Amino acid sequence: MSSEIKTAVILAAGLGSRLKDRTKEKPKAFLEIDGKTLIHRSIENLLEVGISKIIIGTGYLNEFFDNLKIDYPQIITHRNGDFAKTGSMYTLYNLGSLINEDFLLLEGDLLYEKAALSEIMDDNHPDIILASGQTNSNDEVYIEADDNSNLVNMSKNTSELNHISGELVGISKISNSTFLSMCDYASSLYSEGDRSFHYEDDFVGISKTKDIFIKKVEDLAWCEIDDENHLQRALEKVYPLIQQRDQ
Repeated sequence: MSSEIKTAVILAAGLGSRLKDRTKEKPKAFLEIDGKTLIHRSIENLLEVGISKIIIGTGYLNEFFDNLKIDYPQIITHRNGDFAKTGSMYTLYNLGSLINEDFLLLEGDLLYEKAALSEIMDDNHPDIILASGQTNSNDEVYIEADDNSNLVNMSKNTSELNHISGELVGISKISNSTFLSMCDYASSLYSEGDRSFHYEDDFVGISKTKDIFIKKVEDLAWCEIDDENHLQRALEKVYPLIQQRDQ
């Protein structure tokens, strides 16, 4: 790997309530695909591409993530005590004391091919949001980019965008200076009492003054798993493709 990035941050605080019984006794990052959990797959992918420190922002059933440190000394965990009332940006914001370098940011409920990491680690843009082509997966977050492929807006509601440039994958590369800008932006909203917004909203907020490159990989094999339909799509379509590509 040509990239010097050695740190990854995984956001994994959520309840996973849409998966109902499947997440009553374990976080959704511990759902298994072919005998291996989502989080174990992601950790192993990250280690294989040269990541040496993995910070996990936890909340719901945080002890599951804490126990990962037994097998993976590269892991640091930090719990968002208000996870049930706050958005993903608050989990990331509270990791500020642990982050002082450029890093990869991943969502904890992702199943993805390893090449997704290489796509952004080997790209020279300092700040990158990975995007894919159309997935028809339901619950997509759509991205609008400008003519230079920099972020303009993101929304699940296509009527809020002028056009669709791609779909948010949930894997990004963030420079330390941009992370500080994200935290400053978040702090200004938190001072007004709003802690419900997500890191995607923060990206959009700072995109007015920061260039955040949208790296689109049209046929990327990936999915997030938020509900039963997502899980079935992962098992039937996405995982078989990942098996072929990651050999």
